[in-house]
Amino acid sequence: MKIGLIGGGAIGCYVAAELAARGLGPEAVLTRSGPEHARGSDGVLRLRRLEDLPEGITLMVDCAGHAALAEHGAAILERGIDLITVSLGALADPALAERLAEAAERGGAQLHLASGAIGALDALAAARVGGLASVTYVGRKPPRGWQGSPAEERLDLARLDQAATHFEGSAREAAQRYPKNANVAAAVAFAGIGFDATQVRLVADPGVTENIHEIHAEGAFGTLSFRINGKPLPDNPRSSALAAMSAVAAIERRCAPITI
Repeated sequence: MKIGLIGGGAIGCYVAAELAARGLGPEAVLTRSGPEHARGSDGVLRLRRLEDLPEGITLMVDCAGHAALAEHGAAILERGIDLITVSLGALADPALAERLAEAAERGGAQLHLASGAIGALDALAAARVGGLASVTYVGRKPPRGWQGSPAEERLDLARLDQAATHFEGSAREAAQRYPKNANVAAAVAFAGIGFDATQVRLVADPGVTENIHEIHAEGAFGTLSFRINGKPLPDNPRSSALAAMSAVAAIERRCAPITI
């Protein structure tokens, strides 16, 4: 398997380092900046145009965000190259989701959605088989974690002295209004009952220091409650460590003879 990456930010660098440690490459990294087409001292080809991607790449991993998936996803899939992405929130756009699905069919490839900063998605997907009555995702961050988002229109984040909800609605609405905070809600929606039926509540809480993600679900299987307190990557406080790890785990599953 020859692996290429999209993105040279904190998540991309983490994934590249983990792949190198496992002897899995990467063969090439597609970025917006840097050399137009050059091989670094580590032997990795860095390029800015998808057209320059070397022959033989069998798997691409998108670590660059929603815009990169929209720009490059369909072209990669049409070339018959499987694609792993952590940018699940981008698929709240039905037109993009349809375009990627059609490209995958034409190319005989698959788009794999990494679990990102949340867990319990396997249980949620299994519960969907028997029927889910409700799924709710609650995202709780310290006030500074919501800076630069629409939360600033609802709350005085700098003066907040108690937990406050600044959004309640569907996962699709959350993904469209909070594109930088939407990937977890999107992952829950995909695993469960979809963007429109999944309910989301976003909370700014001065009493917490980590990003907290919760899933609550009910259905024929029973009830499910799951919570994870997530830590960021050391190199970027805005990037989830587990999201980066989930991309590496998705690659490992593609390479392993036995997987779960």
